[in-house]
Amino acid sequence: MREDHDLAYMLQYENVAWFEDGKVRILDRRIYPAKKEFVVCSRHEEVAQAITDMVTQSAGPYTAAPMGMALAAYECRDKGIAAQMDYLKKAAHTISTARPTTTKRMSLLCDSCLKAAETALEAGKDAAEAIVQHTVEMNDERYKRIGVIAGYLVDKFPDGGTVMTHCFAETIVGMMLRECRERGKNIRLFCPETRPYFQGARLTATVCHDMGFDVTVITDNMCAYVMKNEHVDVFTTAADAICCDGHVVNKVGTYQNAINARYHGIPYYCTGAPDPGHPTIDTVTIEMRDPEFTLQAMGVRTADQGVKGYYPAFDITPPELVTGIVTDHGIYAPEALKNYFMDGDSPEFKVVV
Repeated sequence: MREDHDLAYMLQYENVAWFEDGKVRILDRRIYPAKKEFVVCSRHEEVAQAITDMVTQSAGPYTAAPMGMALAAYECRDKGIAAQMDYLKKAAHTISTARPTTTKRMSLLCDSCLKAAETALEAGKDAAEAIVQHTVEMNDERYKRIGVIAGYLVDKFPDGGTVMTHCFAETIVGMMLRECRERGKNIRLFCPETRPYFQGARLTATVCHDMGFDVTVITDNMCAYVMKNEHVDVFTTAADAICCDGHVVNKVGTYQNAINARYHGIPYYCTGAPDPGHPTIDTVTIEMRDPEFTLQAMGVRTADQGVKGYYPAFDITPPELVTGIVTDHGIYAPEALKNYFMDGDSPEFKVVV
């Protein structure tokens, strides 16, 4: 059984991104759920551009990128082995650099696809098919690992409790809800809309609703009010990068909500493993996107011509505002994250709250 069983529509592998018949189909999350449409890419450069253009985001690129590598393998299938590998290495660079903040993670994915392709070619097999199978295996492993993380996170949810999310945490949202359902633990959720792409309103809330949970969408400037007046028990997010020094890089707005949570005595749990490629926060590049996006809402302009916009895609939450980093080894104090790589089972490094 694949690890995406019993999850919402948009968390099924084929509905994230999929290579088939010489093309990659990517669910267009910019318009979902109002429209259920796929962007079809005939070249791996188009997959990279789709990632840049936010056709898919959160963990979506971690499926789209290797599927783009499968497409690249299909493009060069008539070349010799050496020429195919050279082509794939160039494609890996194009795809992995589609968005600067996640380049290190994407490079690891693309490099693993290169190894899968090389092994297949040396065995006389089709490299594109091998990469697709490798992607499914990677997804299964990732979903399974996140399922373990979900177990530790759900331990922190009181039955009948209230949870606030931020942006679209992709797999962990589905896995934590599946874990709640399997335990019979009932929770309600508040999802800030997360402008300017409204991922919270469109994606997180849709997944929660699809999976049968009580979910309410709020605007981004309601978070402190809701934390106080709706008795939020836990604030949780995933992260685009978790530095080994405990800094969390995530969708812009995470920082201010972490401040709100600390003021109101609400624990903030960030899910994911620390990134060895980011030993400290100064290794992270914050992506600055087109400021015009902040001057509109879903394509409707809200500001006068000549008004300036400003759009950092992510912000940085310092470790002192993070209650714990929820990993597949347990929950770590942010300042103890380096120990994740030394001994994941050492209880003295884990948060007990």
